[in-house]
Amino acid sequence: MNWLNLLGISVGLAMDAFAVSVAVGLSLSDVTPRHTFRIAFHFGLFQFLMPVLGWAAGSEVAARFAAYDHWIAFGLLAFVGGKMLLDARHDRRSFSQSDPTRGAMLVTLSVATSLDALAVGLSMAFLQVSVWVPCVVIGLVAGTLSAIGIRFGARFGSRSRRWAEAAGGVILLFIGGRILISHLAG
Repeated sequence: MNWLNLLGISVGLAMDAFAVSVAVGLSLSDVTPRHTFRIAFHFGLFQFLMPVLGWAAGSEVAARFAAYDHWIAFGLLAFVGGKMLLDARHDRRSFSQSDPTRGAMLVTLSVATSLDALAVGLSMAFLQVSVWVPCVVIGLVAGTLSAIGIRFGARFGSRSRRWAEAAGGVILLFIGGRILISHLAG
């Protein structure tokens, strides 16, 4: 696999992570370096690990999983996006906002944005390509674009918090729908 192809695959896989990072940046009242690190680290780590798992799983396990991975990604993103839309309806001062860069929400977003990388790992196994260098590049690109995305979202989200969180929820719902439609149509 040449470097240009690897970079193209890496950027393509990182686009969902970038978009979700923008949505997270929109939803937070103040994005700190800690938020940025957590999103970038986890999205990069999961984008690194999923191709390794796909490569290791082989054709039988991954083929069974590929039949419904788009439904899992859609469900996870729809859940998080729906929660963001519901949170946008309420006054922030009346209760504390959950932090999507921590705990189960972060893991959910990390898994949802990296499921396509599982299929990439499977195709690497079929092509008998070494998995380690491509996975490191995929993880680094996803982490970098996620850090950029959360900062970008924070810059535009600070002006109108409730509107921004609703927009972030709609973005997540759109990404989930796009994943579902692309897999069902393809």
